[in-house]
Amino acid sequence: MTQRFASGQRALAICDICGFQYELRELRNLVKKNKITELKACPECWNPDQPQNRLGEFPVDDPQAIRNPRPDFAELPASRARIEVADANNMSAFGKVGEVTLSGTTNDVTQPSGSVSATGGVGAVSPYSVLTVTVANPGAGNRYYIGGVLQATINLSEGSTYRLDQSDGSNSGHPLKFSTTSNGTWGGGTEYTTGVTYVGVPGNPGAYTQIVVAASAPTLYYYCSNHSGMGGQANTP
Repeated sequence: MTQRFASGQRALAICDICGFQYELRELRNLVKKNKITELKACPECWNPDQPQNRLGEFPVDDPQAIRNPRPDFAELPASRARIEVADANNMSAFGKVGEVTLSGTTNDVTQPSGSVSATGGVGAVSPYSVLTVTVANPGAGNRYYIGGVLQATINLSEGSTYRLDQSDGSNSGHPLKFSTTSNGTWGGGTEYTTGVTYVGVPGNPGAYTQIVVAASAPTLYYYCSNHSGMGGQANTP
């Protein structure tokens, strides 16, 4: 009596998964949900019984979600990215504000320290603070006004960049310099030049004196290189 099925080391069979021919002895029965099936798979297609196939069979406490994972920004307005406009010439940005558009203006977007970036029609974007300089005679001769304040004492933070804007016409003939001596060269001192650059002619558009405050910079004094008694003090905390 002949055998009904082929047997032996050279018997061939077809993988029930991919359909390719293999030697029968290479095929293995698939196991699903801990039960051996009649399906035979080649070495490339065979996989052990996976726990993922038995999800739901056993109670498992495996929470994935976190209740209220983010703070309620309605209760923390200070943490929200925003822009505050002080007046027509000044604004402050807090947080990451993304795209900033200032229509119809050429004012600079500035920041005292660190980095700043903006996208859109924002004019110039620069990591510096602008201090407006004008000159007027309060009765005892010409004097510098910083931000409209007569011979104002200004604070220049170490590592920050400041641009003293002398584009106003009243600055004509009054170049602003720095010194470590009150009244500069008029007081027997010398010009301080560390981190200081000059652009343009005072009294003309685009003219300014810029200073990048060095680490451990001394107390400075701003003065006019052409006239005595016009300046004031610049602290470097």
